[in-house]
Amino acid sequence: MSQDCLFCKITAGEIPSKKVYEDADFYAFHDINPAAPVHILLVPKKHVISMQHVDDSDAAWLGKMMVLATKIAHENGCRPGPEGGFRLVANSGVEGGQEIDHLHLHILGGARPWAKRAAPAA
Repeated sequence: MSQDCLFCKITAGEIPSKKVYEDADFYAFHDINPAAPVHILLVPKKHVISMQHVDDSDAAWLGKMMVLATKIAHENGCRPGPEGGFRLVANSGVEGGQEIDHLHLHILGGARPWAKRAAPAA
C-alpha cells in the first residue's frame, strides 16, 4: 500500500466507495464519474503504478484480473454474447491518459441506444 495513493486508501476502506466486489487480491467499485451506464473500476490491492510496471512475475494475478473483469461486468448489467458485451480500458502513464498512479481496469458497458449497429450484408 502506498500512503498517498487514492486507490490504496479506497481498497483499505479509508475512503468510501460503492463496492461491487472484493477478495484478498482485488477491489471493484463504481466510478464516481461514469462514462457509460456500467462503469466499474477493478483495482489490485497490491500497489502497482501502471501496466508499464508489470513483468513476467505478475502474469498470474493479471490473468485473474482479466477473468474477474468479465464476471464483474456480467454481474453488474453487461449482457453476455455478441449483442451485449463490454470494454476494458487500462490507461498507462500520462500519455496513455492515466490519472491515478495505481493500475486499474475500467469496465465499461451497458446499453448504447445512440450506437446503431450496421445491418449485415445481404
